[in-house]
Amino acid sequence: MELRQLEYFQMASRLRNITRAAERLRVSQPNITVAIKKLETELGIQLFDRSQKQLSLTPEGAVFLNRIEIALRNIQDAVLEVNDYKQLQKGTIKIGIPPMIGAYLFPKIFSSFQRRYSHLDIYLHEEGSMSIREQLERDELDFGIIIISGAAQNLELLPMSRNQIVCCVAEDSPLAKEKFITWDEIERSNIVMLKEGSFLRKTILEHMKAAGITPNIVLESNQVVTLKGLVASGVGMGFLLDIVVEDTPGVVAVPLADPLFVDVGLAWKKDRYISKAAQSFIDFCKETLKKAHCDIGHPGCEVEG
Repeated sequence: MELRQLEYFQMASRLRNITRAAERLRVSQPNITVAIKKLETELGIQLFDRSQKQLSLTPEGAVFLNRIEIALRNIQDAVLEVNDYKQLQKGTIKIGIPPMIGAYLFPKIFSSFQRRYSHLDIYLHEEGSMSIREQLERDELDFGIIIISGAAQNLELLPMSRNQIVCCVAEDSPLAKEKFITWDEIERSNIVMLKEGSFLRKTILEHMKAAGITPNIVLESNQVVTLKGLVASGVGMGFLLDIVVEDTPGVVAVPLADPLFVDVGLAWKKDRYISKAAQSFIDFCKETLKKAHCDIGHPGCEVEG
């Protein structure tokens, strides 16, 4: 039994698709198929039920997956810890960032961190906030800068900012002159929305449902620039964080009648080994937040000089 076989089986189980697993692992599809068949032969059991269109685990396969998830996680942590001792000046950090937050919050943090720790390699993965949470729990990422409201208890959280969800309308829309927008006005409007996997989308749709509203969603996109362009062109209203809409030509941000706020922050899994590279990123974020608080005159900050 080889480690590679277990990794292939794990990814195929998570994605329920051999082709997607091959793409994620950057290997050929036959490699994964052969590895899993060899694993089944060695174990003397069938791991997958192949009678359905979508790949699904057999009961024996589900038991086996639960065991190897723990084993593979321990191996990953062991490799990270040994590498810390072997080469203290090297390291890799995998960070997940939603497109909206990545474009407007992360660059400031990333550029400063990279200048200080140029010897560290950083890999960025753009996904929706909900998808990043799932990847963190599956140990596929070291960190996620996400909307942390309602995050799972097995995630460690470092709040970074509180932001308001605003309704975005074209500057020539009658709603642009309003002090706030009600759910009734939203129900009568066309809406452009972020796609599945976005916590912002999930939050807005939940509040619409609670208000008894069936939204008229005319277009969906995961590209924030595209959404703002659609709003500016009058295609429909959209919902974004206030920091994203600031100084956007042709777009006016109007608060909701019932204001909605979300907390954005850094998240990582509690029970994972924290490499020196990863710890340096946590410490840097904490230092940056402390300096930001001091700059705006929060009590308890010491001023040098």
